[in-house]
Amino acid sequence: MDRVSSFDEPLKKLLGGATAKVMAEHLDLHTVGDLLHHYPRRYEERGKLTALADLPLDEHVTVVAQVADARILMFNNGRGKRLEVTLTDGSGRLQLVFFGHGVHKPHKELLPGRQAMFAGKVSVFNRKMQLAHPTYQLLDASDADEATEAVDAFAGRLLPIYPACKQLDSWRIAKAVDAVLPSAQDAVDPLPASLREGRGFTPLPEALLKVHRPQTKADIEDAKARLKWDEAFVLQVALARRRYADTQLPAVARRPVEGGLLDAFDAKLPFTLTEGQEKVSKEIFDDLATEHPMHRLLQGEVGSGKTMVALRAMLTAVDAGGQAAMLAPTEVLAQQHHRSITEMMGELAEGGLLGGSEQGTKVVLLTGSMGAAARRQALLDLVTGEAGIVIGTHALIEDKVQFHDLGLVVVDEQHRFGVEQRDALRSKGKQPPHLLVMTATPIPRTVAMTVFGDLETSVLDQLPAGRSPIASHVVPAKDKPHFLARAWERVREEVENGHQAYVVCPRIGDEAEEDAKGAKKAKAKKAAPDEDPEKRPPLAVLEVADELRKGALAGLSVEVLHGRMHPDEKDDVMRRFAAGDVDVLVATTVIEVGVNVPNATAMMIMDADRFGVSQLHQLRGRVGRGSAPGLCLLVSEAHEASPARARLSAVAATLDGFELSRIDLEQRREGDVLGQAQSGVRSSLRMLTVIDDEEVIAAAREEAVAIVAADPELEHLPELRTVLAALLDKEREEYLDKG
Repeated sequence: MDRVSSFDEPLKKLLGGATAKVMAEHLDLHTVGDLLHHYPRRYEERGKLTALADLPLDEHVTVVAQVADARILMFNNGRGKRLEVTLTDGSGRLQLVFFGHGVHKPHKELLPGRQAMFAGKVSVFNRKMQLAHPTYQLLDASDADEATEAVDAFAGRLLPIYPACKQLDSWRIAKAVDAVLPSAQDAVDPLPASLREGRGFTPLPEALLKVHRPQTKADIEDAKARLKWDEAFVLQVALARRRYADTQLPAVARRPVEGGLLDAFDAKLPFTLTEGQEKVSKEIFDDLATEHPMHRLLQGEVGSGKTMVALRAMLTAVDAGGQAAMLAPTEVLAQQHHRSITEMMGELAEGGLLGGSEQGTKVVLLTGSMGAAARRQALLDLVTGEAGIVIGTHALIEDKVQFHDLGLVVVDEQHRFGVEQRDALRSKGKQPPHLLVMTATPIPRTVAMTVFGDLETSVLDQLPAGRSPIASHVVPAKDKPHFLARAWERVREEVENGHQAYVVCPRIGDEAEEDAKGAKKAKAKKAAPDEDPEKRPPLAVLEVADELRKGALAGLSVEVLHGRMHPDEKDDVMRRFAAGDVDVLVATTVIEVGVNVPNATAMMIMDADRFGVSQLHQLRGRVGRGSAPGLCLLVSEAHEASPARARLSAVAATLDGFELSRIDLEQRREGDVLGQAQSGVRSSLRMLTVIDDEEVIAAAREEAVAIVAADPELEHLPELRTVLAALLDKEREEYLDKG
């Protein structure tokens, strides 16, 4: 058998169909290689017992403990019987319960003094922690003569505890690993020998043996250091190769033209750009001036002026004879960008129109819900080159849309666009256009290096002059109802002072279809660990708006905005809110990004614990955009000691989006953060944690860049090429920045 194929061997050949089926369906493990990369979550020291005192409720656990006593109890007038076993480990006690026919075997085996490993889900019955019908494995020999020997062999050994599932316990997985462990010798080592030796890493087969069957704690550390490096390095090589391939593509250089559209625009700006905007603009202009496509990620704080930077880049592309397209994730955002860009440009956005500037260009909007005539005209303006700038939703990607000469694509809110959509738009240029990706969710450096590693990164971290501070407070609606009443008074005070307010709710409400959808979702999705499953449904826009009109905000002009409204209706509400004709806008998260109403100073986020950290930060960024200070009130019924409240307190405590994104990352599972950025790549990050292993990622990136620069095709590194091919087969080729 050759070196690669033993890793590709299907598990059913070695383990039998039933076990292999459970592994495939519940743990997504299909081959020998998958199982060898299914690492233990932790290790029990066999010589000492697990702390029963620290068992988490409602989790599937594995414990090693001793039987203190066992007794059979009758119930139902003697018709039913149950076996109750008490375990102890010196730190606490735990009850096991077995019912019906299931009591015979454990009654014979679980005798006082016996030691065993138990697995099951921790629940509470009669105020006592218990495992109902756990599976177990005896750890001491039943034959008295063998007992001493068995205990000696057992003591001091490290027992791997694997990520398991209800259908397959940790020790059954351990047995399966034993069956495939000899194949670890066939592992293809992706690290070049010079790098491996230079950094003193354990060889890969040895690292796999040590991680699954460690003799000492040092073995575990050794193996982890090596396996983390592999993951970081292979991923960074894939990204470096992608980045290198992009630099080899041809593109038309787009250089600023003296006395052109950009100069005319800059001359009429009523304010000066921040140092950050100047610096980032220079990075972008330098990229645009090269004959390879720019691939740049522009990330910045909410309200740091990313749109201004992007617009100046778009004007440069137009000056250089090209066109620029801005892709937004929603119609509301596309319309908002179109409105703010045409307002910023003034007569420069009316090229070819009466009263327009001679240097101007046409700025068109293209969305799926436009009328046929307006759409026809927009398409015509694009194909003739009459329109230098187009702003739209994914409607821009459709086959019908043709450009005269697409020079720059700006993608807003990258995480909502798949790479296929981005590439479909890029393919509309005669040569690959330059690409600027914007995100308003600050990304910690480690995540940026891992997920967006094929993009150069620019960061805007200072707010433009004239932006006001935002005070944020948590309003505990359940514990202190008078706080909620005072919060509504504060909203009224803001309106009486000539300002406006947002009220954000998690749901739209008032539709049978939505209720059915909600019920279906609720059934499918278990409550989050810190949520009470009996919790009332989230507050809804339509109901809250109704109550406010009759009660707390009676007499004020209260309007609603949500995704089910017709686009014209949405646009009308946003226009009237921007014009100051609406006092309070009750909305869903459609206002999350891009909405710019400087006169709006207050925001109340209802059921704030239902939103994620970065989403709350985004929403809060809609206030304090003018000269008056902003106020953001996070209303929640979550219990003071709950993780949900801790999350809200973190948001209230800082306005630093980068700090919050870090907190967010620490609180969520890795997979949520990387999301589909790793989609389809099972074997990618198993050991590496993006937030804790910054040094590993940075060092691996440096090595990867040097290796790819010296040998772009990896001709001299066949093993690395093999591992990459397995990671990036054709279907998975573009996983790196899906989102």
